Amino acid sequence: MKGSDPMSRVVSRVVLALVVAVAGLAGAPSAQAPQKITINYPTRSGASWHLYLAKEGGYYQKYGLDVDLQFGVHPTGIAMLTSNQAVMVNHSLEQGMLAGVRDANAFTLMGSTSNKGLFALVGQKGQTFKQLKGKRIAIGQIGDAPYNYTVALLGTIGLGVRDVQWIPVGTDVSGRAAALQTNRADATLLTAPNYFRLEEAGYPILANLADHPVFAATVYLFARKATVDNPKLAESLIKAHAEAIKRFYDDKAFAVKTYIAFDKQPEADVARIYDLYKQGNIFERVPYVMGGAVSSIVAQQADPRLAADMKAFDFHKVVDNSVVDRLVKEGFFQQLFGPGIRAEEQSKAKLAFR
Repeated sequence: MKGSDPMSRVVSRVVLALVVAVAGLAGAPSAQAPQKITINYPTRSGASWHLYLAKEGGYYQKYGLDVDLQFGVHPTGIAMLTSNQAVMVNHSLEQGMLAGVRDANAFTLMGSTSNKGLFALVGQKGQTFKQLKGKRIAIGQIGDAPYNYTVALLGTIGLGVRDVQWIPVGTDVSGRAAALQTNRADATLLTAPNYFRLEEAGYPILANLADHPVFAATVYLFARKATVDNPKLAESLIKAHAEAIKRFYDDKAFAVKTYIAFDKQPEADVARIYDLYKQGNIFERVPYVMGGAVSSIVAQQADPRLAADMKAFDFHKVVDNSVVDRLVKEGFFQQLFGPGIRAEEQSKAKLAFR
């Protein structure tokens, strides 16, 4: 090459560099597209707030997920899981446990973001809590969360499922409130802000769920197939929701704005709900499924056949705290919430379902 033209040598080097660069790009990993998934939420209430925040705050996207949040009252979510239309439902723990009893191979329960909630039993004017025997109680469906919570609440005054008349309205909280207002029911269990409006109109609050020994726990109910097909899915969602819960506690303005985007309620009402949630520490920062919640739900099951099935079932087949255990061990929650969360991690780990 001694006699080759200097310009030719420059051109050769440029061509060689381009070839190497192209080869390098060809071998480099491409940016992975977000995984498209659907999550069902069966109630427009504070129980779904962290899902709204994960969506609007970009936390699903941060963990590689493109999430479509779809509302549908029970049993819509169960049907969506079994038909592969959704990968997860943010459900009541009771419904998750019942689903597991019916088909342990189809479902798995991983992560619980609350063990109590803002529920008020509202009655007709002049009605009292201890006068509900024989009265009409509005619910969405037999077996849904408001039904089960109401059964447990009635049990605290010695009433069973056959001591009242159940009025299924087939819709969510707004339908139950309407049943009371149109005198189709004598009482119904409502979430905020719906019970705010009725209270202002003179309907009495007969009982608040938080004042009684009743668990109102939620759970992430997964289609087992979805977690097998993508072993990182549950971890990604638990992380995204944990970040959303931190944002909830840190940023009232964003939390209120986000809630209204999914459930158009007056801002003052949503701000009041926010304050009640924050003061009550309703959202769990370390989302173990708690042993006490599982035991309580088995003990308070009112239907004799379901009670027998639940008592005979080994819930270790469906309740899985291993992902939360691993995140605790890896320091995820301490990195997110700060070292002060360590005492809560230790306390919750001892009380988790084992």
